[in-house]
Order: sequence, then structure tokens, then C-alpha cells
Amino acid sequence: MATDTQLDLKTVLPEALDEQDACVHTLTDGLQAREGVMSAHVKRASVTGAAQLCVHFEPDIISLQRIRELALSLGARVDSDFGHLSIDVAGISRPARAALLEQRLRSLEGVAEAHVSATGSVAVEYLADRTSEKSITDLLERFGTPPRAGRPGPAEAPTTGAGAPKAEAHDHKHGGIFGERSELIFAILCALTLATGFLLGLSPAVPDAVSTALYIAAYFFGGYYTLKEAIQTVMAKRFEIDFLMLVAAAGAAVLGDLAEGALLLALFSIGHALESYAMGRARRAIQALAELAPESAIVKRDGTEQEIPVAELRLGDTVIIKPNTRIPADGYVTVGQSSVDQSAVTGESIPVDKAPIGPLASRTEVDIPAESRIYAGTVNGPGVLEITVTRLSKDSTLARVVRMVSEAQAQISPTQRFTDRFQRVFVPAVLILVVVLLFAGLVIDEPFSATLYRALAVLVAASPCALAISTPSAVLSGLARAARGGLLIKGGGALENLGTLRAIAFDKTGTLTEGKPELTDVLPADGVKESELLNVALAVESQSDHPLASAIVTAARARLDGTLPLTAGAVTSITGRGVSALINGEEIHIGKQRLFTEIDGTPLTKDITDSTARLEAAGRTTMVVRRGSRYLGVLGLMDTPRDSAALVIKQLRAAGIRHMIMLSGDNQTVADAVAAKLGLDEARGDLLPEDKVAAVIDLRTREHKVAMVGDGVNDAPAMANATVGIAMGAAGSDVAMETADVALMGDDLERLPFAVNLSRQSSRIIRQNLWASLGVVALLIPATITGTIGIGLAVLIHEGSTLLVVANALRLLAYREPKTRSGTDLRGP
Repeated sequence: MATDTQLDLKTVLPEALDEQDACVHTLTDGLQAREGVMSAHVKRASVTGAAQLCVHFEPDIISLQRIRELALSLGARVDSDFGHLSIDVAGISRPARAALLEQRLRSLEGVAEAHVSATGSVAVEYLADRTSEKSITDLLERFGTPPRAGRPGPAEAPTTGAGAPKAEAHDHKHGGIFGERSELIFAILCALTLATGFLLGLSPAVPDAVSTALYIAAYFFGGYYTLKEAIQTVMAKRFEIDFLMLVAAAGAAVLGDLAEGALLLALFSIGHALESYAMGRARRAIQALAELAPESAIVKRDGTEQEIPVAELRLGDTVIIKPNTRIPADGYVTVGQSSVDQSAVTGESIPVDKAPIGPLASRTEVDIPAESRIYAGTVNGPGVLEITVTRLSKDSTLARVVRMVSEAQAQISPTQRFTDRFQRVFVPAVLILVVVLLFAGLVIDEPFSATLYRALAVLVAASPCALAISTPSAVLSGLARAARGGLLIKGGGALENLGTLRAIAFDKTGTLTEGKPELTDVLPADGVKESELLNVALAVESQSDHPLASAIVTAARARLDGTLPLTAGAVTSITGRGVSALINGEEIHIGKQRLFTEIDGTPLTKDITDSTARLEAAGRTTMVVRRGSRYLGVLGLMDTPRDSAALVIKQLRAAGIRHMIMLSGDNQTVADAVAAKLGLDEARGDLLPEDKVAAVIDLRTREHKVAMVGDGVNDAPAMANATVGIAMGAAGSDVAMETADVALMGDDLERLPFAVNLSRQSSRIIRQNLWASLGVVALLIPATITGTIGIGLAVLIHEGSTLLVVANALRLLAYREPKTRSGTDLRGP
């Protein structure tokens, strides 16, 4: 069911907020391009209130939290009154119970959206002025699904809106005197009492009453939890598998066949207990990530070393990391050198060398180089390190990955949406069929007891238990395996879409290339000295933070050693084209050749156009320099492709990606040269950010689904308009981690084929489970209608199929990518 909501927009969008404004148009179009968003528009700010972003969306497909992230990535600052609670609860191990709790949460006053996964991950969006976290956790307690106990860590730490209190973990023993194993123990007791009753019934010396009493005990142990859930589902006006099984068991008792009814309950309860155990494996795979961070840290304070709990670390603390120990917090190295195993966070299979840097001072955390950046949960090598803490334990990269993976479980996949819709039609149809079968005696000559038995057998056979668990189990296993391999996949939708798409668009700089351009060519114009050309370029570009500017500055300083520098003023960026400035009153322009066809002044000379053409043909990015009315010359820069880029393109083709395109702000000649070298199908150059968006939309129209790979910052609008947005190097970028559908935690392009292949395998397993569960139901229904099999065998096959699809899904936890033909090992860690 679709939901309407409104979010307050603040200062980033222009003051004249209306549908015709370019920024608003980009925002609303970007949101509406996402699956699950049906419409989006902006209401202008009033005298009394801020502008409102109004969104009509389907919460089962896209969450309100995800909409907020996308709005931020598209240039809006969101300041809403929504609170966000993410918490792990006990007592949930099956989709039916998760759906029931989700329904209860959504009915709570003030709750805008709620999602519950089959592993007990709960995500709630609520209006802070109408309800609170305490009201939500109270409902969880009453429902019998309290917050999970355990040491405080990323898995348990909820995230909330501004100013909202944190929920606390409670020490509960859910499920009765045996704790969380109660259901399994009750199932075993059911089987034991049934077997004992049956064996004693074979002896004529034992009264029938003894066997009857044991069968009744089997009914109690096997039906206790089933009855509890059935009562809750019926009260919520839902008819789940538990209710159908109880009806079948009660019918067997009415027919006087207590043994068969007890057998049904025994098989059903054992099947459910084993199913819960198997689903718990997927949950534990995610929780294992949270446990990677150590509980204590050695910190320098007041001139002494002391060991304190990680939760007590403060920003700026100096922590000592001993050899071969886990790192307790995110930060950067200030003393020492070592190698660090970062596979738990970034997926890199080889330890990464770390070197110290000085205090950050005026620099931001984003400025920390990769060789000095440290992540919580990674393992130090042979050297002793001292690091400065830059994030609290609850905000570390590892904690945020765990939290996001837990929340991602709530977003159901396209196949799961299909199975949910199918069940809503199928279950009532089965109940109608059962009622019709009760009147079979009017057509065929048989006693009513036989008719009732057949109807009950059909009821058992047609229960879609395997269908309900088939997709969630595969999605959860896929998400857990991805997280362990350095990938953050935000939900079943992204997992399935990535596994079925056939086209990928790449940003060039920093994605397919190293992102570290170098000045390779300096071609002065006739009559111009190289020193003048470089001096002017240095004066202007030293005031820019663009990667090309940095390359020019570095090279120019080296070549002009000893030359007095010029001073530039009024430096102004010309988006997508270049920069302008003033030096001694003269106007300076530095930029692409195209810039000089769009501004006033002396037209390009043949000398300059010829030099530019030669450099671009050689794959160089060119910058033309004009001082006043004189052209000083052309600078040629080159950003070398990543060593792995060509191999990654080949691997993606082998994985089934048939169309790959590169989007670049460089001129078309340079873009074509790089694309040809890497083996891409197409390259589009001279693109502004809005042109990249148009290119992605065009590719999506042609190919139906498309992924956009970028850095998650400059390419955010294009990523938002793709079916799947993929961010590189997300471990070092909050923006990349939050805006992408799939985040490659390390700055390693080779993780992309692993992501695609894992998603392909997940899609295959989802399809296998879907057809297997539907196939079993299709076989059992006619077999029970004709009387070929009875209730006992039907429930045995039924529960066996449930365990089969769960076991098949759990194979994803052990997924390892095969080697290439060349022998290179591309398997995930």
C-alpha cells in the first residue's frame, strides 16, 4: 500500500521553489526515477513554514530513510520531524511473524513506516511529536519481541532522529523456561511423546488411555507455539500457515486419529524450529561483523597508558595498537608503520601498508589519505601503531555497515513482492477449495470422515510455507555474504536488480582511472616562453581544488623552481569548462578548447587548435591558457586507467553485462581513446553533471535496467537516476555510503565483478527456491485431492520443501567466486 509523506527542505535549494526551477526539477525527477516512488513534488515555502518535499511512495519497495538519503544526494538539505529507530529484537525467525509485528507497528499512532525482517531486524520511522521510542519498544515488549540482549555494539545500537533518546538493550529470556530454544525443545518433546505413545500402543499390556494421554501431550507441545501465533494472526485478520495446520490437526482429532494429528504437529513444529535455526545463521553472519571490534582499547591519557572500554573512547584520543590485534576505532595513524588486514571492511584480500601523517589541523576527515586511514574491526600486522580517533564506536564505518545491512533486510525484493501478492490470492483460494471439497460426498459415494480427511490433507499440502520463506532467506544470506566481502547492498531490490541488469555506466575520473592526473605536455604558443605559460597557470590553478589544477600546480612548481610566482585574483570557476581570473588587471582564462568558443575575446588560433588536436589524439586532457587577448599555449594532462580496469571490463562481460558506457567531462576524443583502451562499448565526453543524468536516463530507457558506477559525490544525481547506484571507496566517504544502492567499501574496482556475480547467484537461487516451492505445492494439491497421499506424508513433504529452500539459500553464505581462465583468483574473502 502506497504512503504519502512530507519532508521539510532547507537552504540548499533555491529560494524560488517551484516545479520549473532546475534544482527542484533535478530533485523530483531523480526521486521519481527510483523504483517505488510514484510521484514527488515540492510545495513552495510559506510565510510560516519551510518548503515541503511531498513524496508518494510504496514503503515495501523504498524506505523513507532511503528517500531522505536520495534527496540529500540530489542537493536538498532535509530537516524533518521524523525519528528513526533501528533495533534487533528476539522472537522473530519467520516471515509470517515478522509480517504480523510489522502490521502492529504500522498501526501504532505516529508511526509513518515500519519494516521487520525474518531475522528480527526492525526499522521504524515515526513522527517525533506524536510518538516516541519508548512507545515503540513498549509495543515490542508486549508482542513478545523485546530488544535483543548482548554487549552494546553496532548491531544493537539504534539510530534515531535528532534529540531522540537511545533505546537500551534488555536482558530477556524470550520464549519461556528454556529461553530462545524453547520452541525447538517443545518440538522435540512433541516428537518424543508421540513416538512413546505409538510404541506403547503396540503392546496389548498397556491401556489405550496411556497412548491417548501421550498423544494429547504431543498436541500440547507441538501446538503451543503454533496456537500462540495463530491467535495473533487471526486477531490481525490474517490467515497464515499456523492457522491452517491447527485446523488440520483439530480435524484429525475430530476423526479420532490423534496419532496422525500429533504427527502433523510434530513435523510442523520441528520444521519450524529448524527453519528458525537456519534463519538464525543469516542473522548471526551479520552480527558477527559487529563483534569484530574489540571491547577495550589502550589509550594515552594524562601522560599514562590505560585500558578502557571502547564505548568510552572520545574524539581525538590517542590509541595504541599492538601487533596482531584488532583495531578498536576509526582514525588515522600518527606514529608507526605496519600493514593492516582490512578485508572485514573493504574486502581487500591483501593487507594494506599504513604510514603516519601529522595532526589534521584545518583539514577535514575526508582529507585523510588511504595509506593513513584506519577502520575499527580491522587487524593490525607486525608493527606498533598510534592512531587518533576520528569517530565514536557507534559511528564507526563498521558499525554503520552493520546497521545499514540490518536495515536493508527490511526492503523486500521484486520476487518477494510477487510471492506476497500471490499468497494474498492463493490462501483464500485454498480455503474456498477446502470448503468445496467438504461437499464431495454429494458427488461421490464416501463417508464424511473420508471427505473431511481429504479436505484437511489438501489444506496441509497447499500451505505456502516454503514459498513464504524462499525469497527472504536467499536475500538475507546474500546481504550477509556481501557485507563480509566488502560490499554494502541496500536491500533485496538492489540485490536482485544488480543480478539481472545488462548495462553499466561508468564515471571516468577516479573510477576507471586512478583519479591522479599528471601534467605530461607543455606546448607554448609561438613567441611565448614556457615559463610564462606555467607561471600564469600556477597562479590561477593554485587557488582551485580540482584534481587537474593540483596536477598543474605540482608540475609547474617543480619546473619553475626559483622563479618568482605571480598572484591571481577574482578566481571564478566556470562549471564544466574551466576557470577565469585576473593577474595585474589582465583577464585570464584557462579551460577546455570549447570554453573559448563560448566566451568573448580573441578566437582560437590555428596553432592552438592544432596543438590541442595532437594532444587529444594521444589521449590527453587539454587546458588552453589565454592571457588578455594572447593565447599562451596548451597544457596536456593524463589520468592513467587503473591497472585492473581492462580486466574488470572483461570479467563483467563474462558475467553477462552486454553494454558498458563511460561518461566523462573530458572532450570526446580523450573519452574515446580511454574507452577503446579499456574495451568499453561507448564513450560520451564533454558532459556536464546534468548531461550525465540524461545519458543514464537514455541508457535506462534502452536497456530497461542500468547501473551507474561513480564516487558517490559528484555523480550522485546520475547514480540516483540509475536502477542501481554503485559507489567506489565508500569506506572513506559518508556521502558515498549513504547515497549508493551498492557501496564498494574499498577503492578497488575488482570488487565490482564479485558484486555482480554474487547478485547473479542470489537471483538464481531465488528463482530456484520460487520454482521449487511452487512445484511442491502444484504436486501435492492433486495428490491429496485424489487421495494418493495422506496428511502425514503431505506434511513431511511440505516441511521438507521448506527446509530445502532454506538450505539452498544458505549456500550464499559460503559463496566463493570462481577463478578466471587465466588462473587469477577472483574469489571473495
